[in-house]
Amino acid sequence: MSSLSSVRRGVLVLVLAAGVVLASAGAAHAAKPSGGGSTGGGGSASSTPVGNDISWPQCGSSYPSGQAFAIVGVNGGKANNFNPCFTSEWSWAQASKGGTTQSVAQLYVNTGNPGDVLAQYNVTDWPTSSNLADPYAACSGTWTDSLGCSWEYGYERAQADISFVGQYGVSASGNWWMDIETSNSWTSDPAKNQASLEGMVYALEQGGAAVGIYSSSGSWSSLFGVVKVGSSLYSLAEWRPGAKTLTKAKSDCSLAPFEGNGRVAITQYVSANLDYDYSCV
Repeated sequence: MSSLSSVRRGVLVLVLAAGVVLASAGAAHAAKPSGGGSTGGGGSASSTPVGNDISWPQCGSSYPSGQAFAIVGVNGGKANNFNPCFTSEWSWAQASKGGTTQSVAQLYVNTGNPGDVLAQYNVTDWPTSSNLADPYAACSGTWTDSLGCSWEYGYERAQADISFVGQYGVSASGNWWMDIETSNSWTSDPAKNQASLEGMVYALEQGGAAVGIYSSSGSWSSLFGVVKVGSSLYSLAEWRPGAKTLTKAKSDCSLAPFEGNGRVAITQYVSANLDYDYSCV
């Protein structure tokens, strides 16, 4: 997620590479740093301990240093591919110094729902049947754009993420954040977009994860509309982008949550082409 701070607002962008969900414009997508360390007001070398988040855009570059905690991207910018530098970045994350209430090493995953363009882009990883846990009507048939298939899509993407990190001895338990970007593919139906996220939440929580959401208020409202009280999305912790300084990131901790029972747990700011993260709790 470098930098989720540049999350686009408003209009949904339904752009896909053939058969896959489009690359995210979010966390860990800042320009590659020219070197490690906390510079330009980053804050991790100051009296305020802060974290960093990195992912595939940092492959081949020096990673930040001295971070209090770290959040590493599992995917390579799409919901159905993976970060080629995950192992080295996870090792870097585990060496974080601590000093906040945050777990020193956390994960984030890309999200999406390509239901509107299944045949157009020959989306081969769209489900054709349902998991027994599907709370919506069963998913059935090829390229069926339904609530049930949307839920199953999210469920299967999260299961794939769990399997990927498991290859490297990383447990599904821990903190996982769902990276929500309007630049990824989403349907025009907020209910189906909600269902896709709910499927991810179910799979991650079944694996023992504590799940949160990374999004701006504009992206959240445009993609998901009104979330019902009974939804698994209603009470999730939030990681909020948008700040350019540590001072602003601190003040963003007081932002109203997207949903009634949510809370802002982490805020993000960008300095010297690096993503920094401030713990609000």
